[in-house]
Amino acid sequence: MKKVLALTMALAMALCMLAGCSNGGETDLDLNTDYGPIYDDYSYMTDEELYELALEEGGEITVYATSSKMLKAEEAFEEAFPGLDVTILDMDQDEVLEKCKLEANAGNVVGDVLQAKDVNGAVFYEFYADGYCSAFYPADICEYIDEDLLLYGYPLYASQSFWYYNTEAFPDGQPISSWWEIIETDEDGNQKYRLFTKEIGTETAYLSLLASFIVNADEMEQSYKDTYGTDLEYTYDASAFDFDVPENNAGVEFLWRFSQMKMTFIGDGDELVLAVHNSTADDPALALASAGKIGNRDESGYNIAWCTNLTPYTGLENCEYMYVVNDCPHPAGARLFIRYITGGSDGESGGLKPFSKEGNWPVRSDVEDNWNPVELADTGAVEPDLEAIYSEYTHAQNMWTYWLNKNPNIG
Repeated sequence: MKKVLALTMALAMALCMLAGCSNGGETDLDLNTDYGPIYDDYSYMTDEELYELALEEGGEITVYATSSKMLKAEEAFEEAFPGLDVTILDMDQDEVLEKCKLEANAGNVVGDVLQAKDVNGAVFYEFYADGYCSAFYPADICEYIDEDLLLYGYPLYASQSFWYYNTEAFPDGQPISSWWEIIETDEDGNQKYRLFTKEIGTETAYLSLLASFIVNADEMEQSYKDTYGTDLEYTYDASAFDFDVPENNAGVEFLWRFSQMKMTFIGDGDELVLAVHNSTADDPALALASAGKIGNRDESGYNIAWCTNLTPYTGLENCEYMYVVNDCPHPAGARLFIRYITGGSDGESGGLKPFSKEGNWPVRSDVEDNWNPVELADTGAVEPDLEAIYSEYTHAQNMWTYWLNKNPNIG
């Protein structure tokens, strides 16, 4: 598969050069060929060359960010490149994408850079493919990034979600080793764990993970057999849906069983891990939350830890991506900022510093991760197949919503 993608990428690059993409490659995306990395003239420019062009553009750069941490880079960037003025607007991801789309449709593009997380392929297959933004691939930096992570965009860092457990309740370590054990019940139907999570159907990252289980049904089925020593029994009824639901799919079976559990939905991640902290060995709880919520362990003294190396896999490596807004007024400045925020040529620009915390992992091999206890891959995370997840995502959402509404324990 990787060889095929490599040949495809090489062909895309060659076609791009023949087509004269020296303006930054902001052409219509051909989803049959235009997976990254795709290089253009900007890709081979140094910071100094981009800096000079950015000054000629007027020195203004507008960044639409989805993390308040991006604001911490504003002053340092301006000190590194005198004469440039960067404006960073912190918004929700939906607001960032909608603002980008509205400006493009109005013919009044203001933003130059946007930050977005793509966990289900929607950014790539809708905003990227529809010509609202493009991925800038600085050639020298991309040498230090796994090419698989460059397929759908240029990543800033990677993270994932974890199930958290109470370390006092389970002093010998995490109580689960597979996803099936999370929803385990006894013969009377009593749950082993109280479950806390954000509402799955409205959380793109969590629903994308469930969609990936449907895509990787064979792995889910094997995980069940490895956990319990018996074959999985299929109990879901797909007759209510107007789309084809695969038969005997272990991912669908898990989604069905999960949707019928007693769950408490909490919108705030800090409160999710607090619920785990407040649980006991006699009344144990698990909570699904972003990796970064582990910070409450040190900041607030919570007795919490990640459940790692679950089968078939713990979670998906979710990347934050940096994009150039198509037809932006400051294309060189946009690319200079992206180079800076992702570490610059040597990884030492300082741009990565605000994002270097436990629960975020660097994607560059030349940047030492001294803030996480393990590499991301060693937690049991896997790289997502966004194309497959994108094709399954809506079906997974419809099934979850329908079945959740039938859950007598919810509502």
